[in-house]
Amino acid sequence: MNYALYLGRRLALGSGGRKASPGVKVATAAIALSVAVMVASIAIVLGFKREITDKVIGFTSHIVMTVSAGEDDNLITLTPTLKKLLDSQECIKDYSLQISIPAILKTPNDFKGIFLKTLEDKATREFLKSNLISGQIPDYSQDSTRLDVVLSRMAASQMGLKQDDKVDCYFINDDVKVRRIKVAGIFDSHFDAYDDLMVYGSRGLSEAFTGLKPNQGSSILITTTDFNKLDDETVYLQETLDEALAEGILYKKYYLENAHIQGASYFLWLSMLDTNVIVVLTLMMIVGCVTLISGMLTIILDKKRFIGLIKALGASNGKVRQVFIYLALRVAILGMAIGNALILAGLLIQDKYHIFKLDASSYYIDFVPVEIDWAAFGILNAGVLVIVYLTLIFPSRIISKISPSETMRSE
Repeated sequence: MNYALYLGRRLALGSGGRKASPGVKVATAAIALSVAVMVASIAIVLGFKREITDKVIGFTSHIVMTVSAGEDDNLITLTPTLKKLLDSQECIKDYSLQISIPAILKTPNDFKGIFLKTLEDKATREFLKSNLISGQIPDYSQDSTRLDVVLSRMAASQMGLKQDDKVDCYFINDDVKVRRIKVAGIFDSHFDAYDDLMVYGSRGLSEAFTGLKPNQGSSILITTTDFNKLDDETVYLQETLDEALAEGILYKKYYLENAHIQGASYFLWLSMLDTNVIVVLTLMMIVGCVTLISGMLTIILDKKRFIGLIKALGASNGKVRQVFIYLALRVAILGMAIGNALILAGLLIQDKYHIFKLDASSYYIDFVPVEIDWAAFGILNAGVLVIVYLTLIFPSRIISKISPSETMRSE
């Protein structure tokens, strides 16, 4: 029986350098294509999630802390008590005060309403730097009263401004205050809803408009240690602040809003992409399995005489089925290897050179983003292999219907 099994394997797998049959080639190509599409789908969706999440965080933060609407004074004062409370939280990586005020930019021919924000925290600076298309990000650490700002390409285009141009900035409260500011840099994030309004300047400029003290602001931007736990950490921090208020440690009620809330529409769009990926994975798995089953049946029919021979030599139906399942798995593994190699090479090239472009007005990004997640790809390939193996069990049962005597007689 061992000799029969060995002979079956040699015959089934095609010894002697025989070329693969057309059915095997088609099955290999189908598996390669299916795996390539599945890997690409996962990489692109992960890339979209990374890019969109980075943009939402860049314009807001992980968590934005403001004074509750029920308070008379909506300013946050970073008192020693509040600072000590924030410093004691292990889930907080960094935080900074921000001033955000409505203002008006005015040229001789046009004007535009904007929000003037202080540019102090490292995360926002790095975000603007990564989206900078002209000029530079001013360094306010040496002079916090500088009057140069960073604004978006959209705002600059609407106002007819370019790098190094000067424009009047008005702040209207009890009286009208004006400063002539300079365009130091222009960024383009493709987030039109934010780009249209946000202008970033020094804290000294905002203090000159509002009269706020160095330890005062309109909000505190909080960066957490783990964005994946953002919702849980937001709830925990909110409870901590509420408890401190109830115990008399704090004298104002604070409200926390995280990036998932502030960018809810964008994250909803990303969740729809998850559904699309599931559909693509299902369809590609079906295509690959159906083609592989067809290829296996073709191989079995092509080797019908050999099956009869090794069964006549004593091989059981189960052993013969193992041979052809092994053969089909080898075809599947070859296809998976080819598909993975080709698509990963393409993804690495796309990640570096951004060859394939997108319409930024529709996708918020001007290129197809990809993220190489080796763990996700490994799980995907393992899952494909398991499903393929389970799928091959049923068609292999046709071997039990092949009679050695009939195959010999037919020959």
